[in-house]
Amino acid sequence: MRAARVSLPSAVCESSSNMAFRVSRSSMPLAKSFISRRALTTGAALGLRAAQSPLLSYRPITTTNFPRLPATIIHQALGLNTRSFGTSNGISRNQLATVEESANRNPGNANLQNAFYQLLLRANMPGILVERYQSGRFATNAATEEAYRKALGTLNAGTNNVSAAMGSQTAATQGAWGQTNQGFPQAGANGNFGNASMGGKMEPVHVVVQESSRSVIFRWVKFFATFLLVTYMCFAVVTLLIETLTSFRRTAPGKVDSEVKAEKQTTRLADVHGCDEAKEELAEVVEFLRNPEKFSDLGAKLPKGVLLVGPPGTGKTLLARAVAGEAGVPFFYMSGSEFDEIYVGVGAKRVRELFEAAKSKAPAIIFIDELDAIGGKRNPRDPAHAKQTLNQLLTELDGFDQETKIVIMGATNLPKLLDKALVRPGRFDRHINVGLPDYRGRLAILQHHAKKLKMSPDIDLAAIAARSPGQSGAELENMLNVAALRASRAKAHFVSKKDLDWAYDRVMMGSEKKSMMVSEKEKEMTAYHEAGHALVQLFDKESPKTLYKVTILPKGQSLGHTAHLPQTDKYSHTAAEYMSDIRVLLGGKMAEEMRYGDDRVTSGVSNDLERATDLCFMMVTMFGMSNALGPVEYGRRYEHLSSETRSTIETEVQNTLKGSYEDVRKILTERRKELDYLAQALVKYETLDKAEVEKVIRGESLPGRPIMPKGGLTVPIPDEDRQPPGLGGSVSQTPESPPPATA
Repeated sequence: MRAARVSLPSAVCESSSNMAFRVSRSSMPLAKSFISRRALTTGAALGLRAAQSPLLSYRPITTTNFPRLPATIIHQALGLNTRSFGTSNGISRNQLATVEESANRNPGNANLQNAFYQLLLRANMPGILVERYQSGRFATNAATEEAYRKALGTLNAGTNNVSAAMGSQTAATQGAWGQTNQGFPQAGANGNFGNASMGGKMEPVHVVVQESSRSVIFRWVKFFATFLLVTYMCFAVVTLLIETLTSFRRTAPGKVDSEVKAEKQTTRLADVHGCDEAKEELAEVVEFLRNPEKFSDLGAKLPKGVLLVGPPGTGKTLLARAVAGEAGVPFFYMSGSEFDEIYVGVGAKRVRELFEAAKSKAPAIIFIDELDAIGGKRNPRDPAHAKQTLNQLLTELDGFDQETKIVIMGATNLPKLLDKALVRPGRFDRHINVGLPDYRGRLAILQHHAKKLKMSPDIDLAAIAARSPGQSGAELENMLNVAALRASRAKAHFVSKKDLDWAYDRVMMGSEKKSMMVSEKEKEMTAYHEAGHALVQLFDKESPKTLYKVTILPKGQSLGHTAHLPQTDKYSHTAAEYMSDIRVLLGGKMAEEMRYGDDRVTSGVSNDLERATDLCFMMVTMFGMSNALGPVEYGRRYEHLSSETRSTIETEVQNTLKGSYEDVRKILTERRKELDYLAQALVKYETLDKAEVEKVIRGESLPGRPIMPKGGLTVPIPDEDRQPPGLGGSVSQTPESPPPATA
């Protein structure tokens, strides 16, 4: 066959390691023979890039004589230098050509392909096998794949030999070979051996890294942690920037901040009632603000701070406003909850602004309501920023003297919670107790607020004040306001006694639940329960209280209510009085038991039993009213007592309650007729006062009182739940209730 010549110019071929090799300018004859064509094609797979020549494409061969090529580095590496026209490892060239021709004629026969591959392996020609397998034009099976892997292994070993040979012959054959492409084995393993990228600029190697699941999770966790950290830092920077800008806008000396404004008070001490002693003590503060020289000439010093202590609604804030109004000085008011916010340092900043504003308006009064909100006891475990507001307040209290003419006033319901450093002499050193008003105070409060209302002439405010012990001034004012609202809804011209009694009952016992459905049986059980309370209250000689009213109308959280009032203002109680209260509480349960039996007592007695047990427990553990335990106080350290002492306390409480229960049984057994009379009257009239109770237990009627209809509301029965006629009796329905009748 005619030989062809390919002239390879001197060129630089880049490998994956960026090392170049050169090919000599001499022309190399390439015959269309088995050895030369396959050898150079294999060389192209190793990086010579000569495979682009059409002369090196794969063609079936014929049995011809093959000229011997010079032994080069590539031929030595691939083992082609041992081939001859005779045999190669015992395999003749004609045999290879014959088997190849048979395999080419049957490309879909994997067995013939495998036979040809096995001959190539035996002939030490793995490059031809790899090129043929990767062409994808011939059938494959497990055997051909195994032969393909063996050929790749042989080529891998050959590549290493080429690299070693090139290293030893670099000086003699300059530019012949660079470093063999290290991506060659991987390219063959990926099935792209013939067209493998050699890692140059024109043919870069594409690498895909597959991450493990652990690496992916770690990367996402790292991302979120970084995101949260950056977000927090940005939030902190923005907050700091806002606080900085706010501090720049701080008002100059002599100007009042927009959040701290002075109030002009019109209230006077004459408008405050029910706390005469507190008014007398605060009169000194008023005189100091009016005429400070009167005290400074004698060297006297008034207290810097005045702390008003007392239960809610007794007029502490009103007293502070009255002092400012009486003295005619600016009044700076802030609640303890207004100082602290979510930002650190805001509370201390507002304390400074408050005192700066007061100093600019001196003489003045600073009033801090609910002082325990910022002046609570400090705990060493609390963070530093939690104590900044209190520390700043203590600093400001020490930062001015009598010459500043500023008085600090505070109010609290819980003086025991205040920090000792706040209430020491020199700060809030004067404590004024503002307690609940007595009878004269309640009457004065009612008369003061009644001036603003149109009252009926028949209203006896003294009687209302007498039956309102324990009520604060705010509660009394609210009672009058509720009565006025009821009269306004009725379009009345004035507030009547009926309106005031209704308002008093609502404040004392709660609002009525008129829409609540109560059956006739339940009304009767409630009537006996409340009758038991009322009768024990009436006939217990040791009781310090008097019956006010009894009702079976649902009010508040109860189905009925028995109200009783102390005969006078009391501030201490005896053991006999406590025992009487316990008997009154147990009267309801005993009445139910006597009427319906032990197993018919309702759950409505739970609150009575709870209150009776608590009262008895306090008598035994706190008041020293037990002969078995003696004059010892156990209440505050009950959790640390021994089991024997606890058992003794519980036994004493049980014995006391059982003894009181038997006393109640004796009272109601003797008054069984009165019990039935009173229960029946409650079912009929629903509500009775003391005078009416005394009448009905004597068997008298109540002329003029409306009689409530019998029976409760009947719940309608759906049609699908009704029984057919004649199968269980007819279903009776309660007719519409008639209008209330009079006795």
